Amino acid sequence: MKERGMIMERHDEQQQEKPHKRRIHYSGRYPRHFAEKYKELNPEKYGEEIAHVRAKGNTPAGTHIPIMVKEILEVLAIKPGERGFDATLGYGGHTLAMLEKLEGKGHLYGGDVDPIESEKTEARIRAKGFGPDIWERRQMNFCEIDKLAEEVGPFDFVLADLGVSSMQIDNPERGFTYKSDGPLDLRLNPQAGISAADRLRQLDYEELVGMMQENADEPYAEAIARQIVRAEKHRPIRTTRELYAVIEAALEKVHLPRDAAGKIPDRRDVIRKSSARVFQALRIDVNHEYEVLYEFMEKLPYALAPGGRVAILTFHSGEDRIVKKAFKAFHQQGIYRDIAREVIRPSREECYENSRAHSTKLRWAIRAD
Repeated sequence: MKERGMIMERHDEQQQEKPHKRRIHYSGRYPRHFAEKYKELNPEKYGEEIAHVRAKGNTPAGTHIPIMVKEILEVLAIKPGERGFDATLGYGGHTLAMLEKLEGKGHLYGGDVDPIESEKTEARIRAKGFGPDIWERRQMNFCEIDKLAEEVGPFDFVLADLGVSSMQIDNPERGFTYKSDGPLDLRLNPQAGISAADRLRQLDYEELVGMMQENADEPYAEAIARQIVRAEKHRPIRTTRELYAVIEAALEKVHLPRDAAGKIPDRRDVIRKSSARVFQALRIDVNHEYEVLYEFMEKLPYALAPGGRVAILTFHSGEDRIVKKAFKAFHQQGIYRDIAREVIRPSREECYENSRAHSTKLRWAIRAD
């Protein structure tokens, strides 16, 4: 009895040391914050919840809906036995579609600079039954395509989706959006380079204006740059909402020109759109996205096998201009046999089902034989 009593006492002590941890509770009918959306963050377990969110035209938290899958597969015309490269792995939706087309024959490589999300994606793809015999993940920047091609051989098909994944946007800890408060980071690989907050402190007024105009065509770049410089002198901008507050303050009193219909635009809408553009411009700068894309486009045709196909998804005019000019230049040199004359856009139905598809443009090219 004495021994049993001692066991019960130890059990009681352990229970006191490890109190029951309940899941996060939230106010209102539906969860609003990223950490509260425990069902959306487990798509394999809560399929009905995911379907409900997608039916409303939204992307479940922590997931990503692949864009223009049908059109990409038509362009790439994948055949069993071929070798391919998904240059921007992301959530793996495009990868899974391409693996199905290989029918168990050939090989597909998936590259991504983000060590956090690509590791999660590898686990999902392995769970679908695709082993290293047909699919491999490489943590790499896609501008290193030449090194991979030298190692494994030229590719019969390549896909590059240049958009930021929804998983990165949704997670406030990554700092990709002004809509949630979090550290102003914006790095695709948080283990390399400097954060957006540190980068802001390096830029002077002229550099800020140039960055916003070049990377995002921001019409109020000068007013926003002045406010950022003023704020940084008082206290460094460290979080996403702090930067949003600075942008908001810059645009509170700025003159808004009338639109084509003669109406003055809603100031709140102007602030939201400018905030999205400023975050885009800063993200491009922090990750050297234009420099990386230029390098990728220069190396791309030489990493393709004769007759190899490439499809590229872009999401803003700066990216599209780089892709369009590179395709055209190599086509004129005879290196590409054929290229897209016009961009392919997502269908109206897809845009309705996935609001993040609206700005997408698809271009393609075929390597000369």
